[in-house]
Amino acid sequence: MISLVSTYKLPIVLAAALVVRVGVLFAFPDVFNYEQTGAIHGSAAYDEYAIHILETGVYGRIPGEPDARIPPGYSYALAAVYGTIGRGGVQVGLFNTLLDLISITLLYYIGVTLFGRDDRVRGAWLGAGAGLFYAGYPYLVFQNLTLIDTPLFMVLLYGFLLAVILLRERDTFDRAGIGLAVVGGLLLGAVMLVRPIVPPLALGVALWYLFRRSFVQTVVRLLPVAVIGVVVVLGWTLRNYGVYEAFVPLTTTSGANFWQGNSEYTVPYFRAGYDVQWTAPDLEAADLDSREADLERFDLAVEYLSSHPERIPELVWVKFLVHWSIDIAPRRNPTAGELPRLEYRGDALVVSEPDQELALSGLQPGDPVAVYSESLFDRVGRLLHRYYYGTLFVLCLLGMALTVREWREVSVLWIAQFTMTVVYVAFHPSTRYRVPTDPLLFLFSAAALYALWHWYLQQRTNSVSTP
Repeated sequence: MISLVSTYKLPIVLAAALVVRVGVLFAFPDVFNYEQTGAIHGSAAYDEYAIHILETGVYGRIPGEPDARIPPGYSYALAAVYGTIGRGGVQVGLFNTLLDLISITLLYYIGVTLFGRDDRVRGAWLGAGAGLFYAGYPYLVFQNLTLIDTPLFMVLLYGFLLAVILLRERDTFDRAGIGLAVVGGLLLGAVMLVRPIVPPLALGVALWYLFRRSFVQTVVRLLPVAVIGVVVVLGWTLRNYGVYEAFVPLTTTSGANFWQGNSEYTVPYFRAGYDVQWTAPDLEAADLDSREADLERFDLAVEYLSSHPERIPELVWVKFLVHWSIDIAPRRNPTAGELPRLEYRGDALVVSEPDQELALSGLQPGDPVAVYSESLFDRVGRLLHRYYYGTLFVLCLLGMALTVREWREVSVLWIAQFTMTVVYVAFHPSTRYRVPTDPLLFLFSAAALYALWHWYLQQRTNSVSTP
């Protein structure tokens, strides 16, 4: 049995991931089958964009009117799914499951390459262990079955990381190295079209190269990656210039995200356990979804930070705690109620007195957010996440300490966590934004368990050999 598991580690992990996801998908049709319930868990925007792409050929929230409110990557992928196998929760769930299986495979080979430099068997076990933790991670299982860009983002992010890791490992920049650089560049551009948050990670990768390669070798290998990545994004940027007659690199919502994470409401809402998506400023722009409105939001955030520098340390600390919370953040969600405290747009109407605890209510009937306040999600789901992720997080810290001597290799995983933390603490943190990189942490969790297992075997051997 042990020999069988050792030989077929990755297929067994992939089979487990498939069984778990398909089982959950079909066990909760009222949650996932949005074409029947009308309640979309994840983001309804992707559904609307995909439908409009198929119907009009134009990328826009309003049919036939082009815009750039959200990155286009997942919407186009979803349109391809709708156009081939139809629109529905099962189709999306199976597509996202396929993406998860690819991500687990990429994670496995990241583990093999980084931790198996001197012992490939160890690297394979660590990759398989992290893949298994990913396969059963309750939060990711649920989130990646919904209508969300996370599984596509993870595939592209892990693919990019594996490509640049393998590129650094090559002693010569030969034809295979050029191929890896091209693949890495295409993946870098593609991942920015899904979530435009990876440029800091790309810079971190360049620093990581310098731990093993000279400056010249680093430039020669990574310059093509950067150029190809920029070229991929450039096509979308030029399209946006034609739409707005202005420079819009990727989206017109970066200002909204920056304001939500840097306003007078940020700390109170996060401390009360709510997400700051339920806040919105008073704007002069008539069209709240316009590029002008987004620029106004960005300016308001900059104005808040510049006029309240004494609040920045608390702001950063609170957002850091939200990002790395062992509990699911946000801890609380608005609930249904008679008081119209929330508009359907998601703008919070603050009605509580200054000395009262902040509480949000008034969700419209059928809003999927209301489900997260029910017992299955609010009690069972949160408790399960706390112990599952919390245990792996503790093991991760132990694994980091045990592998610190391998820092020249494994530090790319530290860099990934550091850069993602910086990005989301600067903007808008939450658990759903952090979890795409959690499986990279699970490589360290697996390293800790691997070391503990070998320590146990050594102790047992010593006890048997001792007369």
